[in-house]
Amino acid sequence: MDSSIFPKSFAWGAATAAYQVEGGWDADGKGLNVWDTFTHQGGDRVFKNQTGDVACGSYTLWEEDLKCIKQLGLTHYRFSLSWSRLLPDGTTGFINQKGIDYYNKMIDTLLENNVIPIVTLYHFDMPQALEDQGGWQSEKTAGVFEEYAEFCFKTFGDRVKMWITINEPYVVAKYGYEDGLFAPGKKEQGIGAYQAAHNMIKAHAKAWHNYNMFFRNQQKGLVSIALDSDWAEPFDPNSTTDKEATERYLSFHLHWFAKPIFIDGDYPEIMKSEIFKKSKHQGLQLSRLPEFTNEEKVKIKGTADFFCLNYYTTRKIRPRKTTHDEPSYSSDMAAEGIKDPNWPISSIEWLAVVPWGIRKLLKYIKDTFANPIIYITENGFAQSNPASLEDTQRWTYFQETLLEILKAIKLDRVSVKGYLVWSLLDNFEWISGYSARFGLFHVDFHRIDLPRTPYISAIEYSKVVKRNGLTKPMECFGSPHNS
Repeated sequence: MDSSIFPKSFAWGAATAAYQVEGGWDADGKGLNVWDTFTHQGGDRVFKNQTGDVACGSYTLWEEDLKCIKQLGLTHYRFSLSWSRLLPDGTTGFINQKGIDYYNKMIDTLLENNVIPIVTLYHFDMPQALEDQGGWQSEKTAGVFEEYAEFCFKTFGDRVKMWITINEPYVVAKYGYEDGLFAPGKKEQGIGAYQAAHNMIKAHAKAWHNYNMFFRNQQKGLVSIALDSDWAEPFDPNSTTDKEATERYLSFHLHWFAKPIFIDGDYPEIMKSEIFKKSKHQGLQLSRLPEFTNEEKVKIKGTADFFCLNYYTTRKIRPRKTTHDEPSYSSDMAAEGIKDPNWPISSIEWLAVVPWGIRKLLKYIKDTFANPIIYITENGFAQSNPASLEDTQRWTYFQETLLEILKAIKLDRVSVKGYLVWSLLDNFEWISGYSARFGLFHVDFHRIDLPRTPYISAIEYSKVVKRNGLTKPMECFGSPHNS
């Protein structure tokens, strides 16, 4: 068997998110979302105070995006629905038909071109009206999210067979409610992230059960949640404290969501014990980490039909010295991730390019979460702006990553069924604005028609898709660190 070929029916895709590409922030009855509010408040929260008001203009330029998808020959395309474009106040009390029409057009034209849509219900853009009532810190939001999910299943589920409820709940919780770096910009350290995560897990489980009970038999689709995680290993492999710190790091990041959903409906023991211990030290009677009831644990366990992994980078872990007096997520975890100085850095400071990390993480997920079917729903490398169309170095990173995925499939027997590049287009990259370019297609944001031009990586990726395999012979065997 040709060692460079991927399994038959492997899903080749690219991904986007509504706020990052659509623009049309107030077009045709769309309601405000938290990122509209966050970016319009200015104050240098975002690079050069940039916004997603126009972004890639995909709301009016969908046909141009479709041309890019066809040029790549993709089998799958992941995009998100703008909750407030469909339901301006977040509830089904008022439904915006123009929003439905837009997503119907996207879904129908994808299917006409034999591209399978993977649809995310929530990708960071909570309707502002719901945030005003507490957002993810309010338990009520879980029920409202279930109603939104049901509305989407009813409206689009006859054609959409792969659903993702929430994208990267870790990022929403940590950056949105703990650090205040992302919308809604709340800084409630040691409390906000845990509350938000708790309600997102419940919201996800409610949506999954709703699909399972009312739609699965007829629509025959699948529902999951997209979890992001670094690979993590001890800074010093021989150090007990570094090993323990690594366990805490993975528990407070990946396991925070994956353990309840994939294993037993409850948080990792390390999280529970560390947060309780520190809460007690801070004079609190109860842990700052909320508890699931036994009934909720039963409802949460097993609520994913496949494992969606967003992987970008790797860290070496060692203990972090903390004081226990002031509550915070960081002091609860008491671990820090270090970048090896030998790892190449993309244009975003945090994104060290470590292809071998993905193989180790995939194997770890297989061994820890009972060998689930895995889709890599995001993976990418940022170029700085202005970005050269001759992104040969970036394409090398893509090749090395795909090789590590192939090793995971063929040598480690991990059930990886698909790979989606972040992103189809250069887009609004959250607080980095337009300074970080992740796209397979360059977008000229200075021109009113926002033209899309393929990078070298797009041309090369299309060859991989067409071949269903790597396009040049690369050694597929050896240790995870050898490439």
